[in-house]
Amino acid sequence: MTQPQQALVASDSDQNPMNLPDPMADLVCPLDEIFDRAAIGAALAQAAEDSSSSGDPLRPAVVAILLEARKRGNVAIEAGFLANPFDAMAMKLSYTWLTDCLVGAAFHVATKWLHPLPNPTEGERIALLAVGGYGRGEMAPQSDVDLLFLTPYKITAWAESVIESMLYILWDLRLKVGHASRTVKDCLRLGGEDYTIRTALLEHRYLQGHVPLADELSTRLENDLFKGSEREFIEAKLEERDNRHKKQGERYVVEPNVKEGKGGLRDLQSMFWIAKYVYHVQSSTDLLDLGLLREDEYERFAQANNFLWAVRGHIHILAKRPVEQLTFDMQVEVAERLHYTDKGGRRAVEHFMQDYFRHATSVGDLTRILLTKLEADHAKAAPLYERLFRRRPRMKAGYKVINNRLAIADEEVFLADKVNLLRLFEEGLRTGLLIHPDAMRLVTANLHLIDAEMRKNKEVRRIFLDLLLKHGNPERALRRMNELGVLSAFIPEFEPIVAMMQFNMYHAYTVDEHTIQVISNYAQIEREELQVELPLSSSIIKDGVNRKVLMVAMLLHDIGKGRDIDHSILGAQIARKVAPNLGLNKADCDTVEWLVRYHLLMSDTAQKRDIADPRTVRDFAKAVSTVDRLNLLTVLTVCDIRGVGPDTWNNWKAALVRSLYNQTERVLKNGMEALTRENRGTEAKKKLRAELSDWPAKDLKKETGRHYDPYWQGLHITAHTVFAEMLRGIDDDEIRIDLHPDEDRAATRACFAMADHPGIFSRMCGALALVGANIVDARTFTSKDGYATAAFWIQDVEGKPYEANRLKRLTQMIEKTLKGEVIAGEAMRSRDVIKKRERAFKVPTTITFDNEGSEIYTIIQVDTRDRPGLLFDLTRTLANNNVYIASAVIATYGEQVVDSFYVKDMFGLKFHSQSKQQMLERKLREALEKGTERANS
Repeated sequence: MTQPQQALVASDSDQNPMNLPDPMADLVCPLDEIFDRAAIGAALAQAAEDSSSSGDPLRPAVVAILLEARKRGNVAIEAGFLANPFDAMAMKLSYTWLTDCLVGAAFHVATKWLHPLPNPTEGERIALLAVGGYGRGEMAPQSDVDLLFLTPYKITAWAESVIESMLYILWDLRLKVGHASRTVKDCLRLGGEDYTIRTALLEHRYLQGHVPLADELSTRLENDLFKGSEREFIEAKLEERDNRHKKQGERYVVEPNVKEGKGGLRDLQSMFWIAKYVYHVQSSTDLLDLGLLREDEYERFAQANNFLWAVRGHIHILAKRPVEQLTFDMQVEVAERLHYTDKGGRRAVEHFMQDYFRHATSVGDLTRILLTKLEADHAKAAPLYERLFRRRPRMKAGYKVINNRLAIADEEVFLADKVNLLRLFEEGLRTGLLIHPDAMRLVTANLHLIDAEMRKNKEVRRIFLDLLLKHGNPERALRRMNELGVLSAFIPEFEPIVAMMQFNMYHAYTVDEHTIQVISNYAQIEREELQVELPLSSSIIKDGVNRKVLMVAMLLHDIGKGRDIDHSILGAQIARKVAPNLGLNKADCDTVEWLVRYHLLMSDTAQKRDIADPRTVRDFAKAVSTVDRLNLLTVLTVCDIRGVGPDTWNNWKAALVRSLYNQTERVLKNGMEALTRENRGTEAKKKLRAELSDWPAKDLKKETGRHYDPYWQGLHITAHTVFAEMLRGIDDDEIRIDLHPDEDRAATRACFAMADHPGIFSRMCGALALVGANIVDARTFTSKDGYATAAFWIQDVEGKPYEANRLKRLTQMIEKTLKGEVIAGEAMRSRDVIKKRERAFKVPTTITFDNEGSEIYTIIQVDTRDRPGLLFDLTRTLANNNVYIASAVIATYGEQVVDSFYVKDMFGLKFHSQSKQQMLERKLREALEKGTERANS
């Protein structure tokens, strides 16, 4: 316990009439700017005198004085912290001292003026203590104030009055007070039953009142509660930490919780609690003095602690409430307050978050180091049965097993051959044992041994490739090598992407973690764990691919990220240098370079282009050129998309990739002639005749003759059948709608049939947007007899097909809009809104016109910021400028969307004219600007 004579120095009574404490260390600004003890003490004394003479209640006057003092103190601390935004130690001590003064003043008022007791009996003593974070002296701007009112026996009427008056004053000051009134005996009993209470008591700190009573608590806690229960406390804290990590998720969650998340402040605090409980440390420097941490490790501890506290302090000030999650919008503001700047092609917020994740990784390393020491001192013996019958793996020379972990037998011998720095990870995978933290510590301290000479060593190259290919779980070795810095030391080009965050809503992981997730996906496919979910990739791998090429391409595919140049181009250049260093031959190096350069080609083609257009498939087949490369690229694409985040891969993307693969394989095996419009049209009509075999020949002839060629190549037989039924007997003023779940594509297929007229496609987009549907693909066709047939694939807000019980109401709402009963443009205003936390994302708009990607259409591609009414705005603008839209392909990447429109002009021709293209681009940009302004208002 912190005693008044230890941490707090008594002040001159004139300057400090309420005997309030001095601060424990330097603050962010002069003391009197935070809390002028002399002036406020005099003001309170005057208020007490005025109350005594006038008979007016004292508490309102006290609250007014202290509330003003609190506001002034908060303003002063915030200004001082903003001027020195990384001075977290001074910030948290400043808020602690301000709170000490406010609590102390309330205690002074309650005991001196509201409930004076000149000669208290032994039972009427009271001690006021801070507990928890407040007791530790670590207060963030919006932290709770946890107080313990300690009495020797059952609480007396006087003590109850003092506590009640104090709490009312503190509540009126708008402090978030957590409090308990207990005897020493109560504290021991409750601390013995509840580890949360025990942890809070571990960090109690004397504030005001009867010192001997506080001393008694300290002595009794140590002797009667803490001593002898170290192992149980460690296990309780570690279990609590594991549960917290399960709840909060991975260390690299893109919106991390600074306090509770993996690698956050709570992990550091847990480490300190355990050290305090077991080794009686009083400050973090004791970790160094006791040899629990080396000097470089302590420096990392101090830096991580300071950084995380600085971030937490700024979050609280910005949010004006106790927010602990570093949300996207908050990340931008905190980065600005910490003076990060845009540089090297990356935003300030991305540099900031890279530092955040690197500190979070350090916290994990340091936790392991301390737990190793604790484990050695307080290890539980394994059960006898386990010791007798557990089969230990046979170890290679130089290694041993400590607490079921792989350890190094002789550090000096180990370091004599620097190749051992990689052999350690190979042995870990071979035996299935986790690496002992002391071994990790040794590796981290000797990373300088991994030099150019070692990288050229053939044995080292063999070991590294075996880690990727031989043991079946490469992700485990790669993740540990990455955390310890070995991966970056062995492949220096990997270092820039370590902990690199991509500031968008699409990527759920940092770049290095994404890379490991991609490789993990591949390993799962090889282990035949994803045969049902990924049948195509599973069959490709089962039939055989060049595993070495594929694995190295996966490792390097995003290595060029974070620079001004296209990461695929830069990554290919880096791969050209790195692949030979890993021992690959010339042919394999060329294939790796090609895969890295074009690792987005299949994904972009499948998601941003109309793969029902033969030109799309032919151009893709030409770029891929061989079935072997197609197989490699397909597996890389699938693993890459799945590695973006837990819910990124879905049936819709699977169907697109599978369709593109099958068509491309057919072209590569049978020639380009395998995919012609004529062949597709003839085949589609043949299938429809078979499907509608019960129709009269006259009706069948009318249906197969009423559509142009693009209709037959652009839709599946199921859609052709639906449209045939919808068009049969349709009236000119009739609107027919069919909504049907398409489980294979994880979407609902919405089919429309009605008389064609200008702008109809835009009105359909508006109707779907109004019901909250997310359009992922669309096809529209005009028949020779003047009917519009349109097929949309839509998903609900969760990216899933609509439930069957919602389809009837959806149909009614869509029909109202199409009939003009609801005006889409007006109704969209209240719905077309970007959420506040998502407004921090900036997506530059690019608009391109492609006349080569399709034989008969111009492809207008709009890459911009997504929002609910975007597609309606774009299609309405195109319709108003006499642009006929044949199909729209929508690819969404978090907050970014790429809408590709296959269009013709009013005469059925492509848009070749430069002036016409420029005019359309200008109109589209104007519509986007107006829509964005509306969505952000």
